[in-house]
Amino acid sequence: MKADIHPDYREVVFQDVTSDFKFLTRSTLAASAKETIKWEDGNEYPLVKVEVSSATHPFYTGQNKIVDTSGRIDKFKRRYAK
Repeated sequence: MKADIHPDYREVVFQDVTSDFKFLTRSTLAASAKETIKWEDGNEYPLVKVEVSSATHPFYTGQNKIVDTSGRIDKFKRRYAK
């Protein structure tokens, strides 16, 4: 294996900006993080902000809905209603 070709894999805090849910995990995204945050253990970690996490994703929260804006389901039912 070649040396110095892999990105650093270290601890990072991900924050869901819509629900303020945070979790600490390991990632290679630490190099692109511009902010840091002080975690519960007293250490400071890079902060990566995300739009959707398990706290706000409709599939995990049980709030997923089928949105049919163009009426494709009704067209299908009319076409194959024999």
